[in-house]
Amino acid sequence: MIRLGVNVDHVATVRQARRTVEPDPVAAAVLAELAGADGITVHLREDRRHIQDRDLRLLKETVRTHLNLEMAASREIIGIALECLPDQATLVPEKRREVTTEGGLDVAGNSRALSSAVSALRDAGIMVSLFVDPSPEMIRASAGVGADAVELHTGCYANAGTQRDRDRELELLKEAAALAEKNGLRVLAGHGLTYFNIRPITTIAQLEEVNIGHSIISRAVLVGLERAVREMKALLTR
Repeated sequence: MIRLGVNVDHVATVRQARRTVEPDPVAAAVLAELAGADGITVHLREDRRHIQDRDLRLLKETVRTHLNLEMAASREIIGIALECLPDQATLVPEKRREVTTEGGLDVAGNSRALSSAVSALRDAGIMVSLFVDPSPEMIRASAGVGADAVELHTGCYANAGTQRDRDRELELLKEAAALAEKNGLRVLAGHGLTYFNIRPITTIAQLEEVNIGHSIISRAVLVGLERAVREMKALLTR
């Protein structure tokens, strides 16, 4: 069984649209865990567009599975991570104007800064994953800066317009996963994964975990969060 990390950012997106107190992403995390989620993921963005500092503090106190903090490798957010001590930190690229994360980290081009960030987080006992495109260069660079894992960016696979393109992108993901394992990295995946495209992803032999947010929260609007999580969990059986 591949583990499921449920990203509750978009619960906070709805709340922040009205600058009110509901819906509460912390309550959503509790329901997701009760439904079988193996972990909770949140992205504390520098512009605080959805998850807020208070959310992160409360999640640290209440999550009983595994708390994964997606974050930019900025001094401010690294400081917050070192204070909060999530179970895992996933370093991602971040742009103020993007709707969502648009691609993987350029690990090779920013190895010095990322090496420093990874070292600081790991020294505090935090597992560190890097969100990267399925590129051999980025996989090797991730191992070089001392990361524990890579989260393979599945956006190109998810957005492929034809079956041929989808098959090609899946093969690239499989090759990247094999190379990651060879370089001592654990393999996670995420971005754009849905109830309709997740099954082929489960054929990646090295894959341990997927992180899914938008599709699950969208489904939850219609059928409820617990059912939405259970349905996704069922699809992750190899």
